[in-house]
Amino acid sequence: MAQANQKHKIVETYCLLAVDVFCIIVSFFMANAIRHLSFSLRGQDSVYMVVLFFLILICVLYSTFLDYSRDYIKRGYCVEFAAITKMNLVMVIVVTFGLFFMKEANSFSRLVLFYFVAVNEVIMYVIHWILKKYLRIYLQAHRGKSKVMVITEMEYADKILKKLLDNTEYTYEINCAVIWDESLAGQTVREVPVVAGKSDLMDVSKQIALDEVFIYLPNEKKKQIEQLIHDFEEMGVICHYNIDVAGIDVKTRYVGEFAGYTVVTYASSAIDYKHYFIKRSMDIIGGLFGILITSILFPFIAIAVKIESKGPILFSQIRVGKNGRRFKIYKFRSMYLNAEERKKELEEKNEISGLMFKMKDDPRVTKVGRFIRKTSIDELPQFYNVLKGDMSLVGTRPPTVDEFENYSLYYRRRLCITPGLTGLWQVSGRSNVDNFDDVVKYDLQYIDYWSLSLDIKILFRTIAVVIFGKGAK
Repeated sequence: MAQANQKHKIVETYCLLAVDVFCIIVSFFMANAIRHLSFSLRGQDSVYMVVLFFLILICVLYSTFLDYSRDYIKRGYCVEFAAITKMNLVMVIVVTFGLFFMKEANSFSRLVLFYFVAVNEVIMYVIHWILKKYLRIYLQAHRGKSKVMVITEMEYADKILKKLLDNTEYTYEINCAVIWDESLAGQTVREVPVVAGKSDLMDVSKQIALDEVFIYLPNEKKKQIEQLIHDFEEMGVICHYNIDVAGIDVKTRYVGEFAGYTVVTYASSAIDYKHYFIKRSMDIIGGLFGILITSILFPFIAIAVKIESKGPILFSQIRVGKNGRRFKIYKFRSMYLNAEERKKELEEKNEISGLMFKMKDDPRVTKVGRFIRKTSIDELPQFYNVLKGDMSLVGTRPPTVDEFENYSLYYRRRLCITPGLTGLWQVSGRSNVDNFDDVVKYDLQYIDYWSLSLDIKILFRTIAVVIFGKGAK
């Protein structure tokens, strides 16, 4: 399925792995207790501890390299039993050969392995079904569902939406529909709101929260389909089409299944869920560290901000995040209270071409504000946004709502990833950037060539920029 739901795959994979390791430990001690009538591993215990270690290691490797968690939530009773049995057999066979080659076979009771398999089979099976039940509840309630638009013709709308609603995984939300050949905006089909038709589809798509689209247009011409997919790809929105379409040159394209339909999925970029897990882990660790630093500096900054000007210590503003999601960003206030109102008066002095506003000697900025901006201290509260998941340590710049409402399809693509506290633009001499298109160029370069090593490189460069005070105004 689509990369947009990889965080759900992360939860599923690592919860299952943690549960399996727990089951192995419990089953091993129970097997030993049945055989030796004691939970203690006593005399022969070095061999027993080695066996337990290798059972856990084999489980981790098996889960990691053989994708043991694939379709875990959807697996039926028999399939689940077969999957557990297969892993237990692999563990026992590998451990048995290991004991033989280490010449420790006589030091370890074969009955313990037999009891281990029997006990672990039962415990794993029961725990798997309990975990499956609660994972379903958690993932169904999780606010991070992928928002899906369905594009189809009136003739097929009812049938298509019924099947999608009945079969779509709980990690997806069918939040709107487009009736290609009729003007039905404002109406509903299967309680799904119709938001556009063929003529205004792309204008509407730019302004709503949208992660993926599902296209079912069997009567449309190939050229029109190609253009439609190209437009969504340019926006950074994942596109599912029910048949292969030739002539589309997209970075990531793969055949898959979506709610019972065979689709070709097109995506401008893709992050492996394991890399996503590492990136999110870095965000959490960095976010916690940043909150600690913010807490230490908060009293001093608060006093300085309050002494110079009236108003709140923190400034909050609605920004636009990944694929059009709105969130509230936080900063230490660096401007006078009427800053937003005065911005219109200063528009003619804007030093950057395009949708951003930048002014070297902005009269709205306080003296304290100039210092905390120069040192990037004003952005410390955004570590809270990083912890929440609205932002990442490294990403693209989150635009204001006013900027977003004027985006073209090309600009919209920079929002196909989670925005960042820092990014390629910020460490590439942002003071010298005088055109918004250059900002977009850096952001798209980051998206197209993303890697964990690039994130780390940007973080180190950001530290250097902050220490030497370059780039911020």
